[in-house]
Amino acid sequence: MTLYRYNLRLSQELFTLISCYEVAMRNAIDRHYTGIHGSDWLRDAIQPGGMFDNNNCRITAGFIRSAVNTFAHQYTHAKVVAKMDFGFWRYMFAQPQYFSGGQSLLHIFPSKPTSTPAIQYNQSFIFNELAKINDIRNRIAHHEPICFQQGHPVINTTYARQHHALILQLFQWMNINEAALLYGLDHITTVCNQIDQL
Repeated sequence: MTLYRYNLRLSQELFTLISCYEVAMRNAIDRHYTGIHGSDWLRDAIQPGGMFDNNNCRITAGFIRSAVNTFAHQYTHAKVVAKMDFGFWRYMFAQPQYFSGGQSLLHIFPSKPTSTPAIQYNQSFIFNELAKINDIRNRIAHHEPICFQQGHPVINTTYARQHHALILQLFQWMNINEAALLYGLDHITTVCNQIDQL
């Protein structure tokens, strides 16, 4: 029961950080594409000839269309932005969406490392890093434990710590002062240490 309660606390703490990152990322994507494609870029993207009006982006276009239709006469661009989930924003870095958007979206990560022959910090790299955050987000949302060694019933907080570090890293790549933003919210290390001492 003690471990269960600690896992709940760790899940709450980590979900808070993921939520903060999701809002920061979606707002950065929205600002970037608003500057390039206009203030209604999501709705415009699904119009004939729009950037997502192609077979490779049909699922993305479907999500946008559904959101736009949900609001009907109460539509605003801001409401559609807020309605889209983490997976939607992650897929802005999938190859079809990234290329359809003009191959410029990596600009929201101005401080990401320069690619090397060993590691290409391209849109596929970002897409895969975001997949890791999306996966742990879904684990938490489905009430799965995040306090065990992967695939083993052994208490271990490495999984949570790695994802915590990844979130902080992505904030830094976006030139966001994560320490200031998360002040009073980030207790991951403390909770992990408590779990590791059980």
